[in-house]
Amino acid sequence: MTGAGEGRAVDGVLFDVDDTLVDTHGAFATALAAVSRTWLPDLDPARDVEVLDHWRADAGGRYRQYTRGEVSYREQRMARANDLHAAFGGPVLDDDAYDTWNGLFEDRFTGAWAAHTDAAAVVRHLLDAGIRVGALTNAATAYQVAKLTRAGLADDVPLLVGVDTLGFGKPDPRVFAEACRRLGTEPGRTAYVGDELDVDARAAVAAGLRGVWLARPELGAKDANSGTPLATDTVITTLADLPGVLGVCSSD
Repeated sequence: MTGAGEGRAVDGVLFDVDDTLVDTHGAFATALAAVSRTWLPDLDPARDVEVLDHWRADAGGRYRQYTRGEVSYREQRMARANDLHAAFGGPVLDDDAYDTWNGLFEDRFTGAWAAHTDAAAVVRHLLDAGIRVGALTNAATAYQVAKLTRAGLADDVPLLVGVDTLGFGKPDPRVFAEACRRLGTEPGRTAYVGDELDVDARAAVAAGLRGVWLARPELGAKDANSGTPLATDTVITTLADLPGVLGVCSSD
């Protein structure tokens, strides 16, 4: 019989939030459909999937500018809204118009937050096995705590580091180091699981953690932005596969 933790690969698991634990893809779809009906009234609803793919692709790199501390959250969101309108025939949004646009977006977006169906059981499996669990995200801490709370995960997955914790986010190795410090685990004994190959899995590996790319099949647009996985990348398509990949049994 082995002792507690003996033989397993990790002592802690850090999760990304969006499209890893929480179905942000689905929430974006709901919000953008509402925005399109109001602000893009001539657009065929059959093109809603194109609108969603455009938003998630963020070809202008607006959100990554925010995570590098180069622009404010409002600036990146307003720029993305105007990028969307430029692509699909909507009006240019000034500050006042954007406030109205964003009010509708946020109402529908936050109302649609829900956990992925594979999230809660896997988190509980890890905790029952004695693994420390937390979240590291490239969004603001309070916003993500609210998201985890609505998704029913906040009690089991404390938000340890947000983009506002240090003033910048992934892929900077310092955010991974800070998350491990707060989790109470060594980077080499900590896994990071996220839905983006570059800023999640590979950035975690570069920071000394074990990176796991969660390549959910329905998230193809974001996967395309992440690049092509290599044989050295650890890739799963559902969180249900995570315990096996990490060698975590229900009890040690």
